[in-house]
Amino acid sequence: MAQVARQTDAHGSDRMHPAMSGETRERLGTALRAVYEGTVEAQPIPDAQIDLLLRLRHKERDQRRSAA
Repeated sequence: MAQVARQTDAHGSDRMHPAMSGETRERLGTALRAVYEGTVEAQPIPDAQIDLLLRLRHKERDQRRSAA
């Protein structure tokens, strides 16, 4: 019989999930990292995200200046 693990989600609901062995978890993590590195990590940052990061940086700078 498969092992299950009880886990509470963000809404406080109990859910039963199949338990993973350490070896299975490690193999899954390695596979996911390989997919990420081969696809997402190789993509350039979209201009919209760069604009958001720059606006955040400017806001942080302005807050530091007003606090000083």
